Amino acid sequence: MTTPVLEARGVTMRFGGLTAVRSVDFTVNAGEIVGLIGPNGAGKTTFFNCLTGLYVPTEGTVSYKGTVLPPKPHLVTQAGIARTFQNIRLFANMTVLENVLVGRHTRTKEGLWSALLRGPGFKKAERASEERAMELLEFIGLAHKRDHLARNLPYGEQRKLEIARAMASEPGLLLLDEPTAGMNPQETRATEELVFAIRDKGIAVLLIEHDMRFVFNLSDRVAVLVQGEKLVEGTSDVVQADERVIAAYLGEPFEGDPGEAEAAEVEAAEAAAEASPSTTSSTKGEAK
Repeated sequence: MTTPVLEARGVTMRFGGLTAVRSVDFTVNAGEIVGLIGPNGAGKTTFFNCLTGLYVPTEGTVSYKGTVLPPKPHLVTQAGIARTFQNIRLFANMTVLENVLVGRHTRTKEGLWSALLRGPGFKKAERASEERAMELLEFIGLAHKRDHLARNLPYGEQRKLEIARAMASEPGLLLLDEPTAGMNPQETRATEELVFAIRDKGIAVLLIEHDMRFVFNLSDRVAVLVQGEKLVEGTSDVVQADERVIAAYLGEPFEGDPGEAEAAEVEAAEAAAEASPSTTSSTKGEAK
């Protein structure tokens, strides 16, 4: 029997009159690595943002281990879902260790007065957080750079550090948004091994990626989004053999394909939403 960690039911996301994600059902089970692929403008990042509380879905629900998640990123993280971003979002002027410690904030119980007074309870919690952060740096191979500024790390190591920071929140599900973007083949292979190691720690993984070889090598299942709808889902062999998937990636029309103009609209809407901090609040009215 498989145990669902993440369940999305009927998730729809509209930006005004434009539907970027339409009625998507999606499940990630415990111990799985699941890939989410699709051409540019397919709605993958929008769907990720709905799963992690950055967007409030216009329709549908997202549940983690049977509990519907509140549409607030910090509460989603607290529940047990962590993520990385397509564009690296490290604290550039903080050290490697400090970046990982930031990820511990949802798992520490000390409040403002405890921090100001720096009593025994605070110091004990601080030591425990640092020990856990160092364990994660050992895990990703960056313990020797604990005091380096994040901005001085090579690109591949910055990606690893972002993953370690996400893992610091002790998630049961880790969402990776294009983890190998901009990497060379050696760095990509190292990331593949890291994802397998994360799964071996009992953490389920959902990833968006354009590197098809990376996705198909890693994933137990792969789902394909095209124009905001789930086109097909199955094993790597099933997905690779599906003629509709081949047509979508080659840009060939198939029945129900809304065309390039609509795809460009979706991509533009996603980009505009990423740039606007008011997206979440502006959609709350629609979601009710």
